[in-house]
Amino acid sequence: MKITIDNITTEVEEGTTVLEAARAVNIDIPTLCYLEGMEPLGACRMCVVEVKGAKSLVASCSTPVRDGMEVSTNSARVRDARRTVMELLLSEHEGDCQLCERGADCELQELANRMGVKEIAFAGEKPAQFFDESTPALIRDTGKCIKCRRCMEVCKAVQNVGALAAQNRGYATVIGPAFAQDLDTVVCVQCGQCAAVCPVGAITERTHIPQVWQALDNPEKHVVVQTAPAIRAALGECFDYPPGTLVTGKMVSALRRLGFDGVFDTNFAADLTIMEEGTELLTRLKAVLSDKQEAALPQFTSCSPGWIKYAEHFYPEFLSNISSCKSPQQMFGAMAKTYYAEQKGIDPKDIVVVSVMPCTAKKYEAQREEMNDSGYQDVDYVLTTRELGRMIKEASIDFHKLEDDKMDSPLGLSSGAADIFANTGGVMEAALRTAYEIVTGRQLPVDNLHVTPIMGLEGVKEAALTIEKPLKEWAFLDGVELKTAVAHGLGNTSKLLDRIKAGEAEYHFIEIMTCPGGCIGGGGQPRFTTDEVRKQRIQAIYAEDEGKKLRKSHENPAIQEIYEKYLSKPLGERSHHYLHTKYIERSRV
Repeated sequence: MKITIDNITTEVEEGTTVLEAARAVNIDIPTLCYLEGMEPLGACRMCVVEVKGAKSLVASCSTPVRDGMEVSTNSARVRDARRTVMELLLSEHEGDCQLCERGADCELQELANRMGVKEIAFAGEKPAQFFDESTPALIRDTGKCIKCRRCMEVCKAVQNVGALAAQNRGYATVIGPAFAQDLDTVVCVQCGQCAAVCPVGAITERTHIPQVWQALDNPEKHVVVQTAPAIRAALGECFDYPPGTLVTGKMVSALRRLGFDGVFDTNFAADLTIMEEGTELLTRLKAVLSDKQEAALPQFTSCSPGWIKYAEHFYPEFLSNISSCKSPQQMFGAMAKTYYAEQKGIDPKDIVVVSVMPCTAKKYEAQREEMNDSGYQDVDYVLTTRELGRMIKEASIDFHKLEDDKMDSPLGLSSGAADIFANTGGVMEAALRTAYEIVTGRQLPVDNLHVTPIMGLEGVKEAALTIEKPLKEWAFLDGVELKTAVAHGLGNTSKLLDRIKAGEAEYHFIEIMTCPGGCIGGGGQPRFTTDEVRKQRIQAIYAEDEGKKLRKSHENPAIQEIYEKYLSKPLGERSHHYLHTKYIERSRV
């Protein structure tokens, strides 16, 4: 199809929208409801354009091109229409921009400034405002909502949860749970994808910044911090670095400047997870293939708390298939308040564990009742990547001028396998690196240790690995084709689970990540996360892995030491007590 946009002629495929065609020739049309890769809503009308011969302006996000179409994206008629739309939106929006945490990251404000809107043209009544602070991870402020419906679409179309919907009609419309209930009264996995796509401050993470400052200011508390692998490839975006810039060393320096007594790496616990989860998988395979006993296969990974809650609500029949391992975040917390406390001679009640995570669901996970096997809550407070960025700015730390520093020991040493936990497919690859070598005594026979079929952003990925010439104790696995699958985004997960239930697919091991792209696309990461941003973060994580001498979890000397000195062995009595958990079948309502 040949189309002319602002006197620029180009050719595009049939079915391309006017918005997509404009972006292909670097013409920026403003949007508020549009989301990449999803069905266009045409709800906000901010993207209207003028098409020659058309009676009225059209929404470019939902209008397909026609051969010979002539489009103006910036005529006086278009500019006036967009300005009127913006003025109407602002007339209902409870902005308090001076105090709003999205003040410097607000798409509505940025567009209003671009359009030169300097005053509210339509003064008068505003819709009723109420706050929903019912969940551990998220806060809703209906006064700031502009009814763009992004949150609805990502919750329904991407995550297959449907916790949010449009209530009432017209001026009385409210976006939220059914019957204007609080979020904790409906099924919500607290993944935070709604907060990640919200253009304003209508849905945000529940901040733990005040509690963390209070702990840091308390001389009687020993405050340690752990940072998830995805943080190092995204935190820089809070300080205007390009997506995918690795800032590991600067991040460590910043955390020390904030006053943490110990700066550690969740990657250490990711290596610990591989030892426990890999052993669990081999134990289940042995039960089925050698001892002819029943064991729940396929085994699912358990690192992603949004996925766990989703399974508890929607697929409880698979709960026995999920690895009993705690997530790396929770494993670290348990070890900090037992092993680390013992090594340092500190009373566990005086240790405060802070996590920096790409995920709002980690806030929910940390307060689950069963996460206290150490006798204390494993993890006290969880900060998102965005929150850590705000804390660094609050402390007036010039992030760009920081020197690189290194994590503390003993809980700071990790392998490259732990780094790739951040990426979809990474947990699976890390597990295969260790499990294959344990079973055969040989390195995983793939190029550069990467299992390429499970890399990338395809929603559901598969890989099969034939085990040849295993060690004597694993002889029952000789010739077995180990079938694996990877899904990211709960909508893709649902499709995979339904295929398994219908007997259409069979696997031994499955990795599930709640968010698109895995943790690098988590609900607590810097906005705005497109597929291009995900790809850049993913490549940074793989580069971090490839740059390390240690690239397999079982080769980590700190992991070997903690088993020798404290845990004894994977799935041993002590490790089972501190590092494993249970799940709860929940009603869907």
